[in-house]
Amino acid sequence: MIEPLINCFRIPELRKKIFFTLGMMALFRVGTYIPIPGVDTGVLEEVAREFGEGAVGLVNMFAGGALERAAVFGLSIMPYISASIIFQLLATVIKPLEELQKEGEAGQRKINQYTRYTTVLLCVVQGLFMSRWIQGMETTAGRSAVINPGIGFDMMAVLALTAGCVLLMWIGEQIDEHGVGNGISLIIMAGIIARMPPTLFMIWQTHVDRNLLSPAEDKLGLLNILGLAALYVGMVVGVVLVHQGQRRIAIQTAKQIKGRRVFGGQRYYLPLRVGAAGVIPIIFAQALLMFPSTILQRFVHTARRGGVVWEWLILRLMDLFHPESNGYLVIYVLLIMFFCFFWTAVQFNPVKISEEMKERGNFIPGIRPGKRTTEYFERVMTRITLAGGFFISLIAITPYMVQRFTIIDMQAAYIYGGTGLLIVVGVALDLVQKIENHLLMRHYDGFLKGGTRVRGRRGS
Repeated sequence: MIEPLINCFRIPELRKKIFFTLGMMALFRVGTYIPIPGVDTGVLEEVAREFGEGAVGLVNMFAGGALERAAVFGLSIMPYISASIIFQLLATVIKPLEELQKEGEAGQRKINQYTRYTTVLLCVVQGLFMSRWIQGMETTAGRSAVINPGIGFDMMAVLALTAGCVLLMWIGEQIDEHGVGNGISLIIMAGIIARMPPTLFMIWQTHVDRNLLSPAEDKLGLLNILGLAALYVGMVVGVVLVHQGQRRIAIQTAKQIKGRRVFGGQRYYLPLRVGAAGVIPIIFAQALLMFPSTILQRFVHTARRGGVVWEWLILRLMDLFHPESNGYLVIYVLLIMFFCFFWTAVQFNPVKISEEMKERGNFIPGIRPGKRTTEYFERVMTRITLAGGFFISLIAITPYMVQRFTIIDMQAAYIYGGTGLLIVVGVALDLVQKIENHLLMRHYDGFLKGGTRVRGRRGS
């Protein structure tokens, strides 16, 4: 393992790409500590502990803690990701966007331009909400987080946050062009990893007994620590296996006879990923579950005045959508499963693929072209999406289970699963594969023994 790492710096081109990527990541981390002008950082430190694991906590995790510090990178790259998802969905229902996608590189550049414009618009809207949210922060003594609140601060905050997000877009594009790996993904991964050391330190300070062999009942001992460490390693291994897992469909090309020569007749494989939906279902499910609790909180004060039945209904609904309730976990899993199938259906079109195969004369051995091929693809995708959805659901609810059956709080338990673990493992695997490609092209061994490549694992 050490030898391939040394080889990375023996290749001048790869060494330059690695140092450039590290420099851009350092720039990103510096921006997460530069506060918006006019913000009292002392007040922010006092209210930072009030962050939950809703949409705000999710953005804060992606931003590497920049949101709770009201930094210029507080919105992170989330507006750009939201805009990209919006255009991916619109391209399936709007004919002009679908035609642009078919134009190749030129059409993709046009879609990227629309995505950037939409990102700026989203930054303005989200920046205004964040500005109002910061101005609402107060200590118990009544000290405000903003020195001079008002429309002037709103304009300054929106401008700073929009500029920060646009700068992150530029950093991501520079990494794509001059660095190694996917720039946007690396920015998100860097923000998540930056939150891990403080979380581990907090666990050690708060929950671990200094006497590891004979801990108190409300503290973690040596066996507890080893068990939690083994659970984390097992979760990482499981994410790697599912992320690399594939269902390979054999495709046979048609034979063509030209003169006395025979062309085609070869076989290749169409890989279908088990976790094709990735982390998108968890993000969508968390975002949707945030709205009921937020809306219900507005009716808490008026529940008693609405009568016994109204009060009982509001309290029952609040219990149902509380993150620690069993009903919340059931709804959470069902939403994740739904979005797994929804996102897979958006990304993978069996009818289109079967038609393209029929036009080219390709076919699946033993399956008739056309309708039969479409039904076969639908059946296979349903099975692997179901398996991938169950695993993603398991990853998503693991932090809640750890928090429920151990003494550590939700913030600490979140490192055992959820969005962060899926993103970090997926981006890390992609980064290793791209670095390994550079090594193998220069006739160096890969990260595995004997030069074996890091590649997808064949599914059943």
